[in-house]
Formats: sequence, structure tokens, C-alpha cells
Amino acid sequence: MRTGLVLLAMLAMTGPAAAETVRLYSAGSLKEALDGMGRAYEAATGNKVEAKYGPSGLLKNEIDSGAKADVFTSANMEHPQALQAEKKSGPVVRFARNKLCALVRPGLAVDSANLLDRLLDPGVKVGTSTPKADPSGDYAYEVFRKAEAIRPGAQSILEKKALQLTGAATSPAPPAGRHVYSWHIAEGRADIFLTYCTNALAAQKENPGQQIVALPEKLSVSADYGMTVLNGASPAAQGFADFIMSPQGQKILTSHGFAPGQ
Repeated sequence: MRTGLVLLAMLAMTGPAAAETVRLYSAGSLKEALDGMGRAYEAATGNKVEAKYGPSGLLKNEIDSGAKADVFTSANMEHPQALQAEKKSGPVVRFARNKLCALVRPGLAVDSANLLDRLLDPGVKVGTSTPKADPSGDYAYEVFRKAEAIRPGAQSILEKKALQLTGAATSPAPPAGRHVYSWHIAEGRADIFLTYCTNALAAQKENPGQQIVALPEKLSVSADYGMTVLNGASPAAQGFADFIMSPQGQKILTSHGFAPGQ
């Protein structure tokens, strides 16, 4: 994608006639970062960004069913690539990277060295998001597959005990103003929640007693975030995508704990 060229052109536009609305469909883990990005883009161009956040898989299905989106930012590469393969969007670019961490309830003794033991402990409740609907769940189940190579039988145990608490269309929503992962841990529905490190940081900000544990190297899973512009989108939508890839946009993403996409 061009970086900044369309944005510079839009900066030259003035007056209400030039203002356009960009309809953004985005992975929920990006909400804080892309809300900030939207405000910066709006201030620079006068255009508006209307964002809908949710599990990437469900959003992709909505777009497939005819939802009017201009830009789609997913927590994996597969969902936007599927839209491109269906000729519903343009090229897919990796714009950010993330990793999985373990969010742990206060008082449970967990570190990277004993994390697998704690996950396998019958008395420890393990929370994940919902695979297929939400890439975070797919990444958690990749951790389970990696655990099998370390301890035969671990994958089956973990898949059977995992509680898919978020990410599905029927998943309970937290009270207004509460962070979903922090809420589930605080309410005792999970003792360990496998989620993005950025989500874990936001949860810990809400509940400082909750612990963040890095996955050991043999269990580590990275997440690539993909973006695509839908066919028929306005120049403002392409401008917003360019802004995300610009140095300013990437700086906003890294300030929220994401790694640069390129």
C-alpha cells in the first residue's frame, strides 16, 4: 500500500464536501489503538472513521454476508486473505504483530517455567477465546498443539478442559466499562486466560493484582495482523489504510504494545 500519498492529498481538501466516512471493521484487540488512530486521522483530514469491533472471524462472516465495510483489520492474515481470494477486497498487508501471554488470577503461583504444569492441573480453570470465530482462540489451541510435543497427551487434556469464554456470537458481554479478560478472571471463571499480550496489559491496568506470564519459548505463539481495503471503498478508506502503515500510525500501534507490521 502507498504510505502517506493519499493522506497528503486529502490534507489539501477543505470544506464539508470533502469529508467522507470510513467504515472500519476491526479485531477487538485493536480497539484502543485504532480509536487513537481514527482520532489522529480525523484531525488530519476532516474525514470520519466509524469503527465496529469484534472477533475477526465473525466480522469476516458479516462482510461475506454483505455488511458495508471499507477497511477490515483482522487479528490474523487468513480472514482478510479469504476476502481477497473471493475478489471482495484488494491486497492484504501485515500491519501489526502481537504475541500470546497468560493472564493469571492473583495468588496463583505461575511463571514461565511451570506454566504448562499449571495449565494441565485439573484444579486450574483455563480460559480461551473461541477458535474459528476469533483468532485468539486459534492461537491458544496452537499453544495446546505445541504442548503435545513437550508432553504427549497434553493437547487432548487441554482441548477438553479449555473454557471458550469469549469470541462467539453468544459469549456473555462484560458490564459496561469492564475489560472482558479482566472481568472473567475477577469473576473466577478462569484462573489462567490465554490471550494477546496487549489484552493482558489492558486487563492488568484494570486489575493490577492480575499477573502476566510470558509463554516459554517452546509454547510461544505469535500473531500477525492483516489489513485489506474492500472493493468499492472510497479514497478516504485507502487514505486511512495508508495512515495505519505510515510512521505516525505505526507509532500509535507500538505505543499500545503491538510490534510493527513490517
